[in-house]
Amino acid sequence: MSESEARPTNFIRQIIDKDLESGKHSTVHTRFPPEPNGYLHIGHAKSICLNFGIAQDYKGQCNLRFDDTNPEKEDLEFVESIKNDVNWLGFDWAGDIHYSSDYFDRLYGYAVELINKGLAYVDELSPDEIRQYRGTLKEPGKNSPYRDRSPEENLALFEKMRNGGFEEGKVCLRAKIDMSSPFMVMRDPVIYRVRFAHHHQTGDKWCIYPMYDFTHCISDAIEGITHSLCTLEFQDNRRLYDWVLENITIECVPHQYEFSRLNLEYTVMSKRKLSQLVSENLVKGWDDPRMPTVSGMRRRGYTSASIREFCKRIGVTKQDNIIEMGSLESCVRDDLNENAPRAMAVLDPVKVVIENFEEGSIETLSAPNHPNKPEMGEREVSFSRELWIEREDFREEANKKYKRLVLGKEVRLRNAYVVKAERCDKDADGNITTIYCTYDAETLGKDPADGRKVKGVIHWVSANAGLNAEFRLYDRLFNVPNPAAADDFAATINFESLTVMHGFVEPSLKGAAAESAFQFERTGYFCADSKDSTEDELVFNRTVGLRDTWAKIEAK
Repeated sequence: MSESEARPTNFIRQIIDKDLESGKHSTVHTRFPPEPNGYLHIGHAKSICLNFGIAQDYKGQCNLRFDDTNPEKEDLEFVESIKNDVNWLGFDWAGDIHYSSDYFDRLYGYAVELINKGLAYVDELSPDEIRQYRGTLKEPGKNSPYRDRSPEENLALFEKMRNGGFEEGKVCLRAKIDMSSPFMVMRDPVIYRVRFAHHHQTGDKWCIYPMYDFTHCISDAIEGITHSLCTLEFQDNRRLYDWVLENITIECVPHQYEFSRLNLEYTVMSKRKLSQLVSENLVKGWDDPRMPTVSGMRRRGYTSASIREFCKRIGVTKQDNIIEMGSLESCVRDDLNENAPRAMAVLDPVKVVIENFEEGSIETLSAPNHPNKPEMGEREVSFSRELWIEREDFREEANKKYKRLVLGKEVRLRNAYVVKAERCDKDADGNITTIYCTYDAETLGKDPADGRKVKGVIHWVSANAGLNAEFRLYDRLFNVPNPAAADDFAATINFESLTVMHGFVEPSLKGAAAESAFQFERTGYFCADSKDSTEDELVFNRTVGLRDTWAKIEAK
């Protein structure tokens, strides 16, 4: 991350400042603990920027630790994607990558310690019975009939669990806390369950796996984490976090702090729902450019700097809210406006013939790569008798507000000449097929000599030198601002969220590198698709429009 990016402040940083000032901690050690059961999304990006950003700013460390306690839903594909996303966002982790599974032997030992202290027991209630015994928010739970077994009996049963002596769902290990607690998480939570599943790190060594709430706090303590940061839904779980650490023999006792998760309009942040979109083929994979995943946004053309800026702008608070999509789009628009080179592309082409330009002649013109950054250099564009322009940039008749090409009137071609529309051809359905123009050869880079004013400017691509290209125009994936609140979120999908068009780009884009960004003049910001674009078959994804058109639509 650039040192020029201003260091933000928030309530967590204020806590850290006080901890360092008081001597409670001499250094700062954070962690980012994703589950490898899916791709990271923009909400995880907020946590990444917070945890790794704090470690950078305070010259501390941040661990990347995979919470891999549920092997049935985990995959090495997700592990690799998470590592790539963290690096792409501009961060690196301290030392080796950590896995919760690194600590399975020690976690088992701490479970045994709780059993010996009479603070954990093997329960033979079924999962449904456990739910029934737990009670409700208004009614206390009741004790399991297996709760008062002796430590010796529980140790033997736990060992039998480890050795594969029970079927899945027949037994579990529960912490013995308080079935009448007003906090559901403290009503004898399950801390180990039987799962005969191959693990991507430990293979078939274990057939019992610890639960997240038991694993997470101990992993933090083992790694010496000073500030364990998580989202607000884990606020009640902090009581269990502290209870576990208070009742085992461990040197470091970290503290958990909660902040509000990121909720973004017109999308969902539930990994379960995102997985459903993928599994039901409602999108084309986890990296579909309509997905709020980091990989999807990257493929669409979002830059890492724009995502970091977005996370900085929204801040870190304890207040839940839904962020407008326009706030995110504004960040990428600001970044690309500064850094994306310009190019010309015609998405919905109609042919223009310049009748007074010599047939077969090709003129090489020069165009700036950025209007405000001469250091970005220039590129060559080919000008010929036949050109492509956007169909919407021509009218046979129009009022004075229309600043494009109109029969009998003039317009400037971007970085080229002034042309005048003389006549047009149409097909049997009345669609315009060809526009015939004349050009003023004395207007390259200057106004007409006789002083007449030409106000409109349109873009174009040479029909002789232009390259065929596919353009994928992405819109919001859902039709409602908060699809997660719908009874069936999938029913709110916008099935017009992808429009595919075929047109032409200027020859300078031949072989455009994957993910390279461009501003297609007057059209929007695009990037070369990282999967499907090749030198011979160019594919560009629209990242964002030049302006926030959705704001106008919603205002109406």
